[in-house]
Amino acid sequence: MGYEYLEHAADVGVRAEGRTMEEAFESGAEAALNVMFDLSSIDETVTVSFAADAPEPALLFVETINEVLSIQDRHGLALKRLVSGEIRKTDDGYRFVGTARGEPLDLNKHAVKTEVKAATYSGLSYTESPDKEMRHAFECVLDV
Repeated sequence: MGYEYLEHAADVGVRAEGRTMEEAFESGAEAALNVMFDLSSIDETVTVSFAADAPEPALLFVETINEVLSIQDRHGLALKRLVSGEIRKTDDGYRFVGTARGEPLDLNKHAVKTEVKAATYSGLSYTESPDKEMRHAFECVLDV
């Protein structure tokens, strides 16, 4: 499980990997949140459950990150991480169910580094490989 930042002219490219799709989603959310905050300054005192739907895995990756960002904004939180429940196939595509963890935003404690407005479909890709260590990889661009 892990992520890396990709070179991009104006925004932030992200590549998130994991043994499972769920792990790759967790890595992608962490990458987006790490652009915004020093994650080590955030405690996990609040848990918010949510779901996201999309017709295919790559689109679900973007929708899930955007839901994490939306939850953070709507509830006035500094989120530290995404905890995956599961990704399952549905009649209309795929559904992610999980939780986001963090604490109420305190600008004295959580200095915002750069605001991430959204994960975008720009540069969006999903690859699945036979490598058992990093089988699922997603790439997208974060709009900052």
